[in-house]
Amino acid sequence: MSQLDSTGLKRLHRDWRKRGHGRLALVLDRVQNPLNVGAIARTAAAERVEHVYLGGGASPDEPKAAKTSLGTERYLSWSRFDRPADALEAARGGGYRIVGVELATQARPLHELDLTGPVALVVGNEDHGLSTVTLDACDAVGFIPQLGRVGALNVATATAIAVYEARRQQWTQGPAGAS
Repeated sequence: MSQLDSTGLKRLHRDWRKRGHGRLALVLDRVQNPLNVGAIARTAAAERVEHVYLGGGASPDEPKAAKTSLGTERYLSWSRFDRPADALEAARGGGYRIVGVELATQARPLHELDLTGPVALVVGNEDHGLSTVTLDACDAVGFIPQLGRVGALNVATATAIAVYEARRQQWTQGPAGAS
């Protein structure tokens, strides 16, 4: 086994793009740290997120965010809103079902939620998570099961896991264990 060369890498990615994918968007609810926004932008570009709705907070074109994303923000479409509620309304208006990613009462493990079809995953502020207004606007809320002693993941890491789970379900057409 050896690492892929540039031709092999292009072929691998081309084969995966042929598998089809559903519409996937992100809503960032007041994510403040540009380094987190940059990491989220890189993940979004890598997994072909259709649109990023910014509800306050940092933007992918800020210098620190762009440095972290290594220029991949140029592959993204995003819009900025002053309030998270406006970003959610725009996502819903774009035809997306709103799914929050949060450690909250009545949240279900993310892999048990149906993330197929047009879905906008919503992630929250580094310190406060999703706002109450945002939680109330979600069609469903999922959490990422954690086994260790750490209570929560970094928002960029949680976003990467959630985006990948949505793509995995779209490639296999349904949540884990669904028939």
